[in-house]
Amino acid sequence: MWKLVLLTIGLLALGVLGIAIKIWAKKDGEFAGTCASNSPVLNNGNESSCTVCGARPDEMCKN
Repeated sequence: MWKLVLLTIGLLALGVLGIAIKIWAKKDGEFAGTCASNSPVLNNGNESSCTVCGARPDEMCKN
């Protein structure tokens, strides 16, 4: 039982470490293409633009 718990914690720590290294290695610590508010699934009215780049739901992200 303890082996499974330690393995799970170790794998989660490895994943968090990988994300931290990716953020650290990127310029300004930003992920590319983070226009989630422009997604038609999340945008119910299809009227509001992306909060990051200003693109409309029917346009590609401008980042």
